[in-house]
Amino acid sequence: MKPHPSFGEAFRFWLKLGFISFGGPTGQIAIMHTELVEQRRWIGEQRFLHALNYCMLLPGPEATQLATYCGWLLHGTWGGIVAGVLFVLPAALLLWLLSYIYVAFGQIAWIAALFGGLKPAVTAIVAAATIRIGQRALKTRPMWLLAAVSFVALFVFEVPFPAIVAGAAAMGWLGGWFWPAAFTTATGPVGASSGTVVDDAQTTVDHARPTFARALRVSAVCLALWWTPVIVAALAQGWSGTLARQGLFFSKAAMVTFGGAYAVLPYVGQQAVDSYQWLTAPQMLDGLGLAETTPGPLIMVVQFVGFLGGWNHPGALSPLLSATLAAALTTWTTFVPCFYWISLGAPYIERMRGNVAVNRTLTAVTAAVVGVVANLAVWFAQHALFPGFKFTSENSADGYRLHYQLGADVFSIAVAIAAFVALHRFRVGLVPVIAACAAVGLVRHLL
Repeated sequence: MKPHPSFGEAFRFWLKLGFISFGGPTGQIAIMHTELVEQRRWIGEQRFLHALNYCMLLPGPEATQLATYCGWLLHGTWGGIVAGVLFVLPAALLLWLLSYIYVAFGQIAWIAALFGGLKPAVTAIVAAATIRIGQRALKTRPMWLLAAVSFVALFVFEVPFPAIVAGAAAMGWLGGWFWPAAFTTATGPVGASSGTVVDDAQTTVDHARPTFARALRVSAVCLALWWTPVIVAALAQGWSGTLARQGLFFSKAAMVTFGGAYAVLPYVGQQAVDSYQWLTAPQMLDGLGLAETTPGPLIMVVQFVGFLGGWNHPGALSPLLSATLAAALTTWTTFVPCFYWISLGAPYIERMRGNVAVNRTLTAVTAAVVGVVANLAVWFAQHALFPGFKFTSENSADGYRLHYQLGADVFSIAVAIAAFVALHRFRVGLVPVIAACAAVGLVRHLL
């Protein structure tokens, strides 16, 4: 078994991850899988998938929650706090700077050009992760079928993500009773050691023993941290002030945002633009573009929304101070609940690793997640490699015809293929691949 990493070694890894976690939740999960499971061997494969399945069932950004869970597995409460904070902090600081540049100097199209090489790199990362996770998670024909159905449901019929996860969980629960051999447990403990720090065969880590007293302490601390800034903002400006309204709105969003950033952004955009008028629709799209081309969770776009809301409605404060406080409060109320869900629930989820029925259910969820990852790989490829793709149908007197236009970006396709070969064939590290693709994108822009 590998030696346990020191807290300082883990700190340096989580800090690095915060700066290289491009590509939204799927890309970030792929990066964590490559680094934690395959290269560093800090966490076992089945343990990682077990944690991922739990995070998929929670509201909020699943990649942030997965980083927090893995940090907690390695070093307890402080390990989870450091992992979660460093996963978000670099993106928060960078997005604050870009938001200020945006409102002070206008459109910043050069940012998109600077990161132009990253989108095909992220496509390659997600594609490689789909293959690796699929090889490990899809052991039986029903698992392959669940993955395929999930992909088709998302890609063709646009079924909501929570419905797919709920359906897969139901199939796993029922299938485990009527066809147990087909729903092979892939997330629980196994007989043989996997040779990792937090091993698949290990029953539980010492700090993962749930108690009622611990649950009460976690709830009291997390709820106090969550709501104290909102109450302070209300006392300072009143409940009708911009800060308090943002704190309440994004706290509510944190509790109902199942399905990741892409599922919640339409709701956030509609409320922020139409109901609260914190920013305009074009500004919302600009913020989404900034969030997609910077590291960190895609849901960080809510910080841009908060910043613009504070800037446009400063009240008695200066615009910059109001925007900074609003951005900080928005980020706080979005991510503190993540620590709450993990700190409260992770010990119980760890104990359930030995529950056969629960593990069969989560095995089915894992298969569905493979389909979700594959769908997002195709989505990334469509937008990064084939930006001019169009697909239309026509029913005329001559019959039913399908029309399509690829609109391929040859440069992006070449970068994506090179990145995929480097990652999948030659096992090049993520940091060199991301840095090389960013450098290529910058050179292309300069030329």
